Amino acid sequence: MHLPMCKLNNIRLWILSAVLFPVLTSAAQPADADSIPPKENELTIELQFLARGESRYGGLVAEATDDEDEEVAAKSNFVQGRTRLPINFRRDWLEARVTPQHAGVWGQSGKGSFNLYETWVRLTAPFGMFAQLGRVALSYDDERIIGSDDWAMAAQSHDVVRLGYEGHGHKAHVILAYNQNTNVVTSGDTYYENGAQPYKTMQDLWYHYDFSRIPLGASLLFMNIGMQSAPDVPRRTWFQHLLGGYVSFAPSRWKTEFSYYHQFGKNEHGMKIDAWMASAKAAFNPNAKLGFAVGFDYLSGDSKFAVPPRGGIGVIRHEVIKGFSTVYGSHHKFYGAMDFFYVSAYLNGFTPGLQNAYATVVYKPIQKLTLSGGYHYLATATKLEDMAMSLGHEVELQGRYSFSRDVNLSLGFSLMHGDETMERLKRSSNNNLLRWGWISLSVTPRIFSTKW
Repeated sequence: MHLPMCKLNNIRLWILSAVLFPVLTSAAQPADADSIPPKENELTIELQFLARGESRYGGLVAEATDDEDEEVAAKSNFVQGRTRLPINFRRDWLEARVTPQHAGVWGQSGKGSFNLYETWVRLTAPFGMFAQLGRVALSYDDERIIGSDDWAMAAQSHDVVRLGYEGHGHKAHVILAYNQNTNVVTSGDTYYENGAQPYKTMQDLWYHYDFSRIPLGASLLFMNIGMQSAPDVPRRTWFQHLLGGYVSFAPSRWKTEFSYYHQFGKNEHGMKIDAWMASAKAAFNPNAKLGFAVGFDYLSGDSKFAVPPRGGIGVIRHEVIKGFSTVYGSHHKFYGAMDFFYVSAYLNGFTPGLQNAYATVVYKPIQKLTLSGGYHYLATATKLEDMAMSLGHEVELQGRYSFSRDVNLSLGFSLMHGDETMERLKRSSNNNLLRWGWISLSVTPRIFSTKW
């Protein structure tokens, strides 16, 4: 029996469809995860734009010229800006970052500074070991001793090799640095002039442990810093050391922090160092909108001027340096927002130490708005001849509004009543009402991201 041609074609079409359908449908379905190679490479590019306008009156050395009086010299108004373009690459056990940075004051001669803020590679082993090499923004614990100092426009980074292990609650880092100028053929051990870092060599050992059953973390830090002698004496490297620790305990709505550090060894002039600092802080958050904190910092100091104040004669050579150095920390976070201490120096680099008793309150009336206020009582750590220990009282007010995840507007105002000791140590008059106000815009979007 012969079938009509049309029916035969239909039968062939059905047979062909039955054969091809499983193939076509399997091709249309996503394959198992195991059959698709993972996208191993990830590249992101970010933009970090920061502009901050500041208005300051008093508190710093202001030498009046013939054309202006001290009232005019004590004032300063300026706008600072910073732009970064972090480029990040990640692939399995390899990470890399390059961050070009431009920073400066608007209208600055020379158009500010342009540099590579960070440029490093990091190799990570499966069992927690890692090695990082290059220019790195270091940050440890509360950043009191080692931090990025991000408030400063140029901020702070270090050329280092960092080796470490992180896992099972343990973190152990070894940091090694050796700095050199360009002329290494004829002066391979010279690094005093025109160096990007204040030290010749540095070796750090940091260990941290987070306890698993209680909200307790503890750190130990040892630093060995090689400082090169001044150029007018036979060249050599002197070593100063720092040893101490940091502890944080955060049960429920509380958080307490304690730190202690001791400095010893010799400074770049070969003078013996014996200095220390201690701090304690307690914070309490009764709810998500409100927070309180109180704390106290003590930093040891010298009792006599190495170079006398105005009107004095002679030079005192200290037997031992007792003024504690906060070395490479994020100084703006501590000791008062006006940065009169450990950011700007006392006259001739003299430091009588510091006592800083403070209290702060933080309030978040709505999700995107944060308001805070603080009070500092500031005094020297040592009793100076013919001077009271009190430096003054500082009040701080700050606010921050987040328009989005990557656009934030911040502003602040600080007022300090400086005592006579503050005026003599800073060689600054008009200390009754020292004022500082600022407003800042930060924009930090991710502008490109891809995987392949």
